Amino acid sequence: MASGPVRDVGTGQPAAVEHHHSRPLNRAAASQRDSLPKFRLPTPASRVQSAGQTMKAMTQQLDPEPGRLSRRRFLQTSAAAATAVGTLGSSLPGVFAAGSDTLRVGLIGCGARGVGAAMNCVLSSPGVEIVALGDVFPDRVEAALRRLKDNTQPKEWSCSQPWRHADRVKATPETCFSGFEAYRKVLAAGVDLVILAGPPHFRPEHLKAAVEAGKHVFMEKPVAVDPVGIRSVLASSELARQKGLAIVAGTQRRHQASYIEVMKRIRDGAIGQVLAGEAFWNGPCVRTYGFYHERQPGWSDMEYMLRNWYFYCWLSGDHIVEQHVHNLDVINWAMGSPPVEALAVGGRQWRVEPEFGNIYDHFAVRYRYPNGAIVFSQARQINGTESRVGELLVGTKGRASAGRIEGDNAWTFTGPEPNPYEQEHADLIRSIRSGQPLNEGRTVAEATLTAIIGRMSAYSGRTVRWDWALNDSQLDLTPPEIKRDGYKLGPAPKVPPAPPGNAELI
Repeated sequence: MASGPVRDVGTGQPAAVEHHHSRPLNRAAASQRDSLPKFRLPTPASRVQSAGQTMKAMTQQLDPEPGRLSRRRFLQTSAAAATAVGTLGSSLPGVFAAGSDTLRVGLIGCGARGVGAAMNCVLSSPGVEIVALGDVFPDRVEAALRRLKDNTQPKEWSCSQPWRHADRVKATPETCFSGFEAYRKVLAAGVDLVILAGPPHFRPEHLKAAVEAGKHVFMEKPVAVDPVGIRSVLASSELARQKGLAIVAGTQRRHQASYIEVMKRIRDGAIGQVLAGEAFWNGPCVRTYGFYHERQPGWSDMEYMLRNWYFYCWLSGDHIVEQHVHNLDVINWAMGSPPVEALAVGGRQWRVEPEFGNIYDHFAVRYRYPNGAIVFSQARQINGTESRVGELLVGTKGRASAGRIEGDNAWTFTGPEPNPYEQEHADLIRSIRSGQPLNEGRTVAEATLTAIIGRMSAYSGRTVRWDWALNDSQLDLTPPEIKRDGYKLGPAPKVPPAPPGNAELI
């Protein structure tokens, strides 16, 4: 199931794909929030280094005897907590005044997807202004401000209409920031809501800072690149819930009408018991869309790496995480649970030149779910091969894809379908103004970890279990040089490709 115009890794271009079984499956009710248990967690660290900090605190709340946070217990407690936390946002004093007050938005990450998300946000709702911009690179900030102030350009691919809202861009040179600390300056610029659209490696740190600063959040997927980052995101999402802050993620299928409706029908038994599924994100190399940036005079190795972040696993999570997370989120949504385990293969067959960093160009994963269903997943980026982006679910009474059911209860979606890239922002803003903040932190973290365990299995050649990755894995892809010296635009860390099937499981 592939969405309208497929969001292709933030390149600002629709993916040239053959849509398999129509469009991407959405938010089982756009107003229905996913829930984490109402744990009292310690203040989340930007990169939680030990499962024994966050997860131990969670399990001790669940059971007086120390023990492992199993998926079943995690999901059962999450569901039980939904009612308890459902009205939390309305009971807390004004993170943002409910009603029609102007919502001041800051953008952190000024690439093509960040600028597109800012436009989507403004187009989605009245009373929204872009007041601050931040990125590591000053030229990115300047280009973003110029584009947002320009009413003469053609329609952006993710937008429902041409951009004619420069009057709602209130950012000035004084509220535009660059450098590795730019995100903190945006958070301090009087914003109510921030859009987090930098490379995924930075998402846990940026989310933590935003929540601690009391800001509502729209964050692009994926939300981490390793299990350590996932635990940080889960902790920050729970803190947001306790503070009455909204978090919506860029998994726009959960806000797409054809997906919402088919999910409702699956829940009602239209295809019977779900037995199996397929998920695809197969297409050409993202360089086809101009995503690769040629080295320019004066760039350090680190600047080159950051500008080409997609091709480095520590920054993007590899393409199975950066792109395929969309499809895996749909599968988890339909199953009502993340998988039990993943067994995968993958490698670098076609995209082997140094300019393509250290990521793979193909993955194939077998996921097993708690109900016994098996899902086969493919993520491939090789030019000249068949493109397919979508999902399929097979049950005892039929099969389902976005907007379509075949079998005993055949059905095709015919209703209106607003632009999901704008609908996700509309749902977020409506939830803020109503005092009923959405929180998608858990579901997008689960989707991201689903992709991560697929990558870990392909890299290592071993089955990777969900519970182990969630609780025990100490994998933190932050390069040792950065842990030691911090982020600097100097030499780049050494990050060779993982040997297929032979990488260590950490």
